[in-house]
Amino acid sequence: MARMAKGTLILVADGEKALILENAGTPDAPELSVVSRHAVPPEALAGATDRPGRMADKGPGQRSALEQADYARLAGEAFAADLAGVIEVEVAGRGSARLVIAAPAPILGAMRPHLGAATGRALAAECAKTLTGHPLPQIAKIVAAELEAA
Repeated sequence: MARMAKGTLILVADGEKALILENAGTPDAPELSVVSRHAVPPEALAGATDRPGRMADKGPGQRSALEQADYARLAGEAFAADLAGVIEVEVAGRGSARLVIAAPAPILGAMRPHLGAATGRALAAECAKTLTGHPLPQIAKIVAAELEAA
């Protein structure tokens, strides 16, 4: 049964914004403080204004429309890769910090390939939930419950 020790880092993210938090309290009474805030630039979410492309098919005069790119998803995946780099630096700067990542499953999946070995060793738990809209005390309770269940 793991507990949220003092100094545990918690990355709370979704596809557009993220908080890096640290437990400044005790394992029995966690108290989260904000280390840093991150957000996707608004222009990354704007997407293209052009209509989807067309592709020539077999046969005379036949063309098919191509699927419109999902710019919000692409921006979220790029943001997740950038967050992985930020958390790498944060964990490396703290030495033996424990880490908990709370993010929706697609964001977790986009981050995993970009996390290094040191961050992998520091990773205590992954919580596949969107917690970015929750107040800090509620995030602390949810993450503590996830750690104890792990």
